[in-house]
Amino acid sequence: MPEFDLKSAQFRREREAAWKELEELLARLEKKGLESLTADELHRLPVLYRSAVSSLSVATAISLDKNLLDYLTALVSRAYIAVYGAKRRVGEAVADFFLQRFPWAVRRYFVFVLAAYALLGLGVLTGYRLVLADPERYYSLVGDAMAQGRNPAASDKELRDILYSGEAGPLGLFATFLFTHNAKIGMVCFAVGFVAGVPVIYLLFFNGLELGAMAALYQTRGMGAEFWAWVLPHGITELSAVALSGAAGMALGAALVFPGRHTRLRNLALQGREVALLALGAVAMFLMAGLIEGIFRQVVHDVGVRWALATLTLVFWTWYFLAVGRRAPEGPA
Repeated sequence: MPEFDLKSAQFRREREAAWKELEELLARLEKKGLESLTADELHRLPVLYRSAVSSLSVATAISLDKNLLDYLTALVSRAYIAVYGAKRRVGEAVADFFLQRFPWAVRRYFVFVLAAYALLGLGVLTGYRLVLADPERYYSLVGDAMAQGRNPAASDKELRDILYSGEAGPLGLFATFLFTHNAKIGMVCFAVGFVAGVPVIYLLFFNGLELGAMAALYQTRGMGAEFWAWVLPHGITELSAVALSGAAGMALGAALVFPGRHTRLRNLALQGREVALLALGAVAMFLMAGLIEGIFRQVVHDVGVRWALATLTLVFWTWYFLAVGRRAPEGPA
């Protein structure tokens, strides 16, 4: 049997009894309600839930087989509803996440968040300076999929069209690509965090490099301010989501490299519960950026109004992350 299969089988064998116990309790709870469980079983339920969450975090980090991951994901989802569903409504759970857990997690991992923003910013500055010094470097920094014809060979009219065309024109196509590209970068940053966080650094820097190179291209044509007015209304939210995903990935990498008094897998499981809040919040931010990109930016072409929205989003997220949810959340993530 291959080593990978042995590892997966051993992982399942060591923990399967607890999973089966949780599954049996959930089956009775879902079929007959709370009265079907004894006091001891009700006390045992959240303990088994936290154990399943820990198993899922470890299984995801060490890339066990897909069937096991699907099983644990479904089990944890059912257990979460059983443990918290009766206590809080969906609206209360969502409010708790956005008004307390998410901003608290951002401050909890502020060093990693700051590092992620710095890597993005360094990439933007590097790409900008390189292309300003030699526009031909643009071709080596920005791929065809990202450029979509916007390169040093394009005319001023072609470059300007992307800033002011409607949804049916090149703006809509490029905006959709840019959103999916950044969302993919963000999720990959989180997913590769367990590889000591090293790929995260590259992904963040390179994402900034592409943006800086494109900004320099527009700057050389006298449209630098218009370009940033096009990018920033949604970009502040979207790039912040990328940075948070990167911070989550680096935090996972640090949990493996510096386990402290725990084993590496145990420390990964402990940190993973909190770090997942960053990734989940980043997904919500990507969706918000998509709404701005798909509605506001498609119909508002006034540069001043675009800059005003960019300023408002910057002020909002700064206030939100620094002032909201000052108390540590109660209960497990």
